[in-house]
Amino acid sequence: MANTEPEERRPERPAEEDGTAHLFRAVGKQIKVLRIGAGLSQKELGSRAHCGEDLISAMERGVRTPQPEFLELADPLLGAGGLLIAVIDDVREAQKRSRTRHPDWYRGYAKLEADAVELHHYANQGVPGLLQTEDYARAVFSNWRPLLAEEAIEKRVSDRLARQQIFERWPSPACSYVLEEVVLQRPIGGRDVHEVQLRQLLRYGRMRNVEIQVLPTNREEHPNMDGAFNLLTPKGHQQVAYTEVQGYPKLITDPEEVRLIVDRYGIMRALALNPRESLALIEKILGER
Repeated sequence: MANTEPEERRPERPAEEDGTAHLFRAVGKQIKVLRIGAGLSQKELGSRAHCGEDLISAMERGVRTPQPEFLELADPLLGAGGLLIAVIDDVREAQKRSRTRHPDWYRGYAKLEADAVELHHYANQGVPGLLQTEDYARAVFSNWRPLLAEEAIEKRVSDRLARQQIFERWPSPACSYVLEEVVLQRPIGGRDVHEVQLRQLLRYGRMRNVEIQVLPTNREEHPNMDGAFNLLTPKGHQQVAYTEVQGYPKLITDPEEVRLIVDRYGIMRALALNPRESLALIEKILGER
């Protein structure tokens, strides 16, 4: 059997141990000071730097890593005089180190995900991590059992949001999602958090490299009753699968086992609403709130 079994879990390292979290927070504070000094709102800076207001906010709070391309563009926009450009090399190095901030048992998958050219996800309980808003992710980890310390919650939220930078990469990976309809109905974090999360699904679903499909609950056939899974294709390598049940992760590399999961995923995509119908359903749910 070619499966790669995860190592026994070990205590997580503090996010600050290698200095990456401190650096990202420091750069975020610099961006905020410069933005205010330039008389720009987060929305205005986002518009000029070709990114969203929420991304500017996340970078200023240190929960999203500023990409080198953003720093190069923002430096003259904010009149930074080369200050932001000067930290680009440090940011690049910190990004490499930050990939190891995940728990030991998760690092193998996190590295594969960061380098993937294709990502496919099936979710039957909640919104997949790469699509989650900050508040939704915080609600997920706040309800984790056994209960997590506040520091651990914030670390996990920060790490989860950092993974979303994969959508900012070019060339972007091809991504698809099959979400059970119940995922859209379950208001994790409360009504307001859920509404913002649904709007984020719409935003991601309109990206050229992302397809979101909803599998209606009333379908009478279903090829996969075994739980959620991810399929990913690392650059230059064969496709692998990843599952996690009751906290036990499993990276599946055996070609035959991966083929069976790919087959199930294909059937589910055929049973699901197409991407346009799926986004229309999300819009309908938002309109009914």
